[in-house]
Amino acid sequence: MIYHTQKGQVSSGEAIGILLLDSPVPFIPGDVANATTYSFPVRFQKVENFSVNRAIGQDTTVYDNLLHAARSLVQQGVRAVTGDCGFMGIHQPRLARELHVPVFLSSLIQIPFISCILGGEAKLGVITADATQVTDDLLNAVGVSDSSNLVIGGLQDQRNFHEFAIEESGFLDADAVEAEVVGVAKRLVAGGPNIRAILLECSLLPPYAAAVQEAVNLPVFDYITMINFVFSAVVKQRYRGFM
Repeated sequence: MIYHTQKGQVSSGEAIGILLLDSPVPFIPGDVANATTYSFPVRFQKVENFSVNRAIGQDTTVYDNLLHAARSLVQQGVRAVTGDCGFMGIHQPRLARELHVPVFLSSLIQIPFISCILGGEAKLGVITADATQVTDDLLNAVGVSDSSNLVIGGLQDQRNFHEFAIEESGFLDADAVEAEVVGVAKRLVAGGPNIRAILLECSLLPPYAAAVQEAVNLPVFDYITMINFVFSAVVKQRYRGFM
């Protein structure tokens, strides 16, 4: 077998590249930015000066830094590039055009797929870091032209989440944040009886996905479901079994 590497590539075996915000918060197992979340190696790359506030505010002036970091990941051999903030989705169309590998910056990209498999008049509950910033521009950028089936709940008013994720206190009470996320999920489902699935926008929320599912008894999608899905497409496995 003959192998080939790219100029400047100094390691191999990391198919998924993850662009990280310049954000010093605790990344616990299950978080997109924690390597132990995955059953396969990943490569991380921080985007310089891409703060949480710039991400949530959908600041397009950070794009050059994002592109530079993404190109660095591709040079090191990744087969697909994702991010660690759903609001990165505002940059999705542009970055996908400029890279020659698949780009899936935001967990919100899953909305069309989830909506399709739910069908009919079913609603999708979306839990986000800040519901006030889920704009039409952001949704259009991730391929959502019709948001009428979305029921959006935000964590912007939840004290524990806000302190660790937005204010970047450096401290995380995971039990308290889990209770806040579950509370938002319960209120969404109680207020929308036709909600048939939940999508967690924020990359900090997958650690609480199981608790959400236990509370509302619905399918729960998040960044990790998306990353695992794309990994399964860019790194195919041969089947072994018997007949």
